[in-house]
Amino acid sequence: MKFKNKLYDADKINNFRELVARYSKLYSDKVAFEFKKTPNATEHVKITYAEFIEDIKALGTSLINLGLTKKKVAIISPNRYEWCVSYLAITTSDMIVVPLDRALPNNEIEDLIIRSEAEAVIFDKKYEEVFKNLATNKKSKLSHFICMDNLDEFDNYSNLIHKGHSLILNGDTRYDNVKIENDKMSIMLFTSGTTSISKAVALSQSNICEDIYSLAQMTDIRKEDTFLSFLPLHHTFESTCTFLYGTFSGITVAFCDGIKYVQKNLKEFKVTGFVCVPLMLEIMYKKIKKGIEEQGKTKLVNRMTKICNGLLKVGIDIRRKVFKQVLDNLGGKIRILIAGGAAMSRDAIQGFLDLGINLLQGYGLTETSPVVAGENDKFKRCGSVGFPLPGINVKIANPDKDGIGEIAVQSPTVMLGYVNNPEATKEVMKDDWFYTGDLGYFDKDGFLFITGRKKDVIVLKNGKNIFPEELEILVNKLPYVSESMVFGRPEPDGDYKICVKLVYNQEYVEQNFPGISKEDLYKKVWEDIKINVNHKMPAYKYIRELILTETPLIKTTTQKVKRQEELKLILGNA
Repeated sequence: MKFKNKLYDADKINNFRELVARYSKLYSDKVAFEFKKTPNATEHVKITYAEFIEDIKALGTSLINLGLTKKKVAIISPNRYEWCVSYLAITTSDMIVVPLDRALPNNEIEDLIIRSEAEAVIFDKKYEEVFKNLATNKKSKLSHFICMDNLDEFDNYSNLIHKGHSLILNGDTRYDNVKIENDKMSIMLFTSGTTSISKAVALSQSNICEDIYSLAQMTDIRKEDTFLSFLPLHHTFESTCTFLYGTFSGITVAFCDGIKYVQKNLKEFKVTGFVCVPLMLEIMYKKIKKGIEEQGKTKLVNRMTKICNGLLKVGIDIRRKVFKQVLDNLGGKIRILIAGGAAMSRDAIQGFLDLGINLLQGYGLTETSPVVAGENDKFKRCGSVGFPLPGINVKIANPDKDGIGEIAVQSPTVMLGYVNNPEATKEVMKDDWFYTGDLGYFDKDGFLFITGRKKDVIVLKNGKNIFPEELEILVNKLPYVSESMVFGRPEPDGDYKICVKLVYNQEYVEQNFPGISKEDLYKKVWEDIKINVNHKMPAYKYIRELILTETPLIKTTTQKVKRQEELKLILGNA
C-alpha cells in the first residue's frame, strides 16, 4: 500500500509558526485571499501572503497586549479574511482558539461560549445580540469582545490591527518571542449536536500539521490554484483542507458570496478547485446531466465519453477539450474537487471524472484532524474513500463474515481527548487506537470503503444488517430526489420495517410532471423505488414504506443529516 498512498515528497511543519514562516519564505508576493465586499460588487479585494503575515503578527501582538496568553479565544463569523487572520494570530500567540459554528441559534452559541470558558471572542456583527447578552451573563468568562466590523459597543478588530502594528514599530517583540508547545491543546472544537451532548475535541498544532504533511504526500495542490471556500471554516474539513493545507501549498483562497452564487463565483474567481460535501456535487451533477438532456445531447455525450475513456487507457487525454462547453459552465478552470463527509453515488463520481475533473473522495473526523484516508491523483476506486494517508494506521475492528467492522485509527493526527470528559475519551480510545463509530472494510487491493455509522445500522431479527447509506445511494439516483433517509420503523414483533423519507425537488416535478397530483406522484415514486431500488437488492433489504415530502431533512451545518432528530420527528408523528 505504501507506494499507492505516497506519491509526492513534502515538507514537514510542526506548528503554525512554521506555517507562517513558510508563507514568508515561499509565497510572500503571491495573492493569498481574494473576495468581494458584496455579492454584486465588481471590484475584487486581493491580499498577499506578505500582508496576511503582517496582520497575523499585528493582531497577535494586540491579543498578547490584552493579557490573553494561554487563554481561550473564540471566533465566530461567516467565512471571511478576518476569520483566517484571527485563527492564526490566536494559535501563534500561545492561546487556544475555539472556532464556533456560525449557523447555531443564539442560545446555543451562548451555551458553548460558557462551556468553553473563553475569555475573549472575535465575531462578525451579525452576532451583536448574542454578545450583548453575554456581556451581562455572570456565567460567562468573556472580558474582551472584538467585533470584525464597526460596532460602537465593542472593541474593534481594525483598531487592534493598527494597535499591533504600532506596538511592533515601537519595538514590541513579545509576539516574536512566543514559543509554541506543539503537542499541547491549541484548538478546541465542538462536535455537531445539541449543546448538552456535543463534545469538545482537543487538538494540538502537531495533530493538524501531521495531517497537512500526510495530505501533501497524496494530493497535487499547487500555488497556481484558486480554491473557493464555502463550507464553514469552523469545521476541520474546511479549515484544514482549504485554509491550512491550501495556504501551506500557496493557493489563493477565494471566499464565496453564498451558496446561490457558487456558479457565478467559479467564473469570477477563476476557481480551479474546492472542498465540499457530496450532497453539493450530487446536485451539480444532476444539473449538468439535465442540461445535456435538455439540449438533446445525451447520446452524443455518452458516445464521446466512451471514446475519451478508451483513449485515456493508452495515455491520451482529450476530455477537457471534448467537454469544454460543460466545463465552461463551471467556470472553465475547475480541475480538482475534494469531497468528504458522506457517501456519494458512483454515477456522480464517474460523471465528474469523465469530464476530466479530478474528483478525490476522502474520509475523516474532527477527532482525527480530520483526514484519515483519501483517494489520490493516481489511484481511485469508485465508491471507496481511497487509502489511509501516509503515517496513519487504520484497522477494521471485530469484522463480520463480510469483513465489515468498526474503523479504528492510530495516528499522530488523533486528538488529545475530549475536554473535561475522561469517560467519553475512554469510550473511544483503546490501547492507543481511536474507535470512530464508523463501519467499513478494506477490499483486496487495500481501498477503504465506508458502509455507515455503527449506531445507524438496522439489525433485523434474523441477524441481517442493513446499512441505510447503501439504499440511500440508489434512491438518490432518481432524478427528482433532492435527498433521502432510510430508517427502520420498530414493529410489534421486535423486528424493523425498512422505510425511506424522500425529499423531492419541487421544481423538477413541476417541469417534468406538470399538474401531477400528490397521490399520483406518490404512486410514481413508489413504483420507481420498487423497480430501481428493491429489485436490485435481496428481499430482506426491500423498502416497505415511503414518506414523501418537499421539506428538507434536518441537517448539520456541514450538510450531514441528523438521523436521530429526523427519527424523533417521524416516529413522534406516527
